[in-house]
Amino acid sequence: MSGLVDALVIVAVIALVIVRQFRASRIDTGRRWWLLPGVLAVLALREPDLLDAHHPVTAALVLGAEVTVGLATGAAWAWTTRVWVEPDGAVRSRSTGASVAVWAVGIGLRLGLYALGTVLGVHQDSSAVMLALAATLLVRSGVLIRRTRSLHPAPVPAAAYGAAVPRSAWKERV
Repeated sequence: MSGLVDALVIVAVIALVIVRQFRASRIDTGRRWWLLPGVLAVLALREPDLLDAHHPVTAALVLGAEVTVGLATGAAWAWTTRVWVEPDGAVRSRSTGASVAVWAVGIGLRLGLYALGTVLGVHQDSSAVMLALAATLLVRSGVLIRRTRSLHPAPVPAAAYGAAVPRSAWKERV
């Protein structure tokens, strides 16, 4: 694909993610929340160009910093997400304005690390970004699941006396 098409696809995906994060969504604690980050991490670690062969130590330090930023971003993103229990017991979440600030700082730090790597002469592949994204999603999901499990469902109001007793239908007499 051309650079313009790539840029449009990236902008569309980011817009979709932002829109989905600001709508209330149900958190399902029974699903495999670690699966997508795990798949991303495996795909990133299988790439042969994860570390620059000409600068292995510097590349490992930049990669370690990238993953650390991803972990911190995921934790901050999860803690700035609003989590609540609906009256029916369903747990929902929605990102807040502070989440936007977390994203902006995380992206700024990643751009800074990319610039630092470029200045140091380290070749950086997209697999490093994918590994950091996997770390971000794994920590965010883990913290949200932990926060969800600590919540208690809202108490259900007790039924009035005789509410469960069936009533006879009213009959019209002629």
